[in-house]
Amino acid sequence: MPVAAVDVAPLQLAPATVAGILYAVRAAHLRDRGRPVPGWRQSCFYGGLAVIVVSLTALGDLAGETFVAHMAEHVLIADVGTLLLVLGLTGPLLAPLLRVRMLNPLKVLAHPLVALPVWAIDLYLWHLPVLHEAAVRHEAVHALQHALFVTCGALMWMPLFGPLPKPSWFGNLAKLVYIVAVRLFGAVLGNLLLWSGTVLYPVYGEPVSDQTNAAAIMMVESSLLTLGLFAWLFLRAARDSEERQELLELAESRGVELTERRAARAVSAGRGAELRARIEGAPPTSDGGAA
Repeated sequence: MPVAAVDVAPLQLAPATVAGILYAVRAAHLRDRGRPVPGWRQSCFYGGLAVIVVSLTALGDLAGETFVAHMAEHVLIADVGTLLLVLGLTGPLLAPLLRVRMLNPLKVLAHPLVALPVWAIDLYLWHLPVLHEAAVRHEAVHALQHALFVTCGALMWMPLFGPLPKPSWFGNLAKLVYIVAVRLFGAVLGNLLLWSGTVLYPVYGEPVSDQTNAAAIMMVESSLLTLGLFAWLFLRAARDSEERQELLELAESRGVELTERRAARAVSAGRGAELRARIEGAPPTSDGGAA
């Protein structure tokens, strides 16, 4: 017999509401100070909240009855929704949090060598039958599951799209390896669900086809997202190469010493415009080097 429908309680919707209010207040404050958040970033953040809320409300009941609906809900929340949330963040938006000393140790969670395993562990733990079925049967556990999916999903995206500083070695090649690793973790889990040949979550009371369909949704979504990420990385690499060359040529024309490594590091960190301004403002020396 299918488990009773899971109603979406305020326990699950409250975090999205609070996040939206805090974001709006901070964005308005920055706008009043002449540092507005770009419109496209605000659209991404609110769009991410909308994806999460709509997924919870539209699929909430069905998620308690079929695994395929539950999987659709989770990929929308943990992948698409969190990606949009991270795209909506900027350094100035996060500045009040970053100034809290007690939260400084949490910055390490956005490091690619930490964010990836944390995300993967969370993903696999919640697909253990005992934890997954507990989430289906108990609203509080279900809310915790979604909260961790959003948190760990956002951490996973932070090294790629977040505003926090990245390690100097985390360039385009490292990002490519990171994307492949993320999708590999997802593909392994998807294949386990697809080829298990047995019902792993009897709580739904559905045949094994429900599980294989859920795995198919997971793998198709993962493939499409990976293709999009590869396209983004290719365009980013081309743009970074062009910006790096422009900085080197500008430095040479102004008589400012600039190594290719330094230019590449600035571009990779998203500080190409800042370096350009410094080059344009630096007075040339008599020997053609930086003052």
